[in-house]
Amino acid sequence: MNNNENNDALKPPKRGAIAEGKIIGMGKSSVFIDLGAWGTGIIYGKDFLEAKETLKKSKIGDKIIAKITELDNEDGYVELSLRGASQELAWKELIQKREGQEILTIKVLGANRGGLLTKVSGITAFLPVSQLSPGHYPKVKEGDTTKILNELRQFIGKELKVRIIDLDPRQEKIILSEKTKIVKNSQQTLKNYKPGDMVEGKVTGVTDFGAFISFPASADAPLEENSQMEGLIHISELSEKPVNHPSEVVQVNQNIKARIIKIDDNKVYLSLKNLKEPSGTKKIKKEAKPETKTEKV
Repeated sequence: MNNNENNDALKPPKRGAIAEGKIIGMGKSSVFIDLGAWGTGIIYGKDFLEAKETLKKSKIGDKIIAKITELDNEDGYVELSLRGASQELAWKELIQKREGQEILTIKVLGANRGGLLTKVSGITAFLPVSQLSPGHYPKVKEGDTTKILNELRQFIGKELKVRIIDLDPRQEKIILSEKTKIVKNSQQTLKNYKPGDMVEGKVTGVTDFGAFISFPASADAPLEENSQMEGLIHISELSEKPVNHPSEVVQVNQNIKARIIKIDDNKVYLSLKNLKEPSGTKKIKKEAKPETKTEKV
């Protein structure tokens, strides 16, 4: 035990603190823990029932980490709770993950009109619509909430990679973001491209106003991997001819080539009808060779 641990052991215990000790006795509905200088702890009643399955696997001598719920009950024991300790430790780990901007893999458990629901370390977490990556953002015209909900329900059961952007243990609130994992790299990635460049990508969504294309972070990256960037082809840029709906020209999952016509605020705008050399590119004309005349003899 290091000096810090020794100092902690000498401090008087507080309600809500995390305590560590060894099991010294087990009854039918209680477990006794040696807390060293802090005395003897007990897990019983509701706390015992909640941790019954975990405690069944324990034996005398095993270490236990628990949360103090009562400093000195009528029998002189320090009352403990396993559930309280696990949540306390979970929150501490989540705070570290947020500060370290760690990428987490979560499974979507539900959806509402505001976003997706999941659990992180057993605690309910929320992924707002606004924090979805461009490729997963519901491409619904005029923000129809019913259609957005239908789009979001398609993610239930799927795994997503996210970061924690906000949490509050007191309110038991965890807010996640999927797009922050690519926002940091987007500015650097976009340096690989400029207006006029051709990109090859996959159609990820078709709406009334245009089509969304996912394309690699760099020209030499595989199309199926690193497709982190997304651009929009407005309906007016799909064809030289009038188009009633983008689905007349492109379909979801179709691989296509397009030209970048504008990059603004990390947003990429593409064109299908502008696949020729960009305006301003001068073509060098070959000089005509002077005709050589042969004199008749």
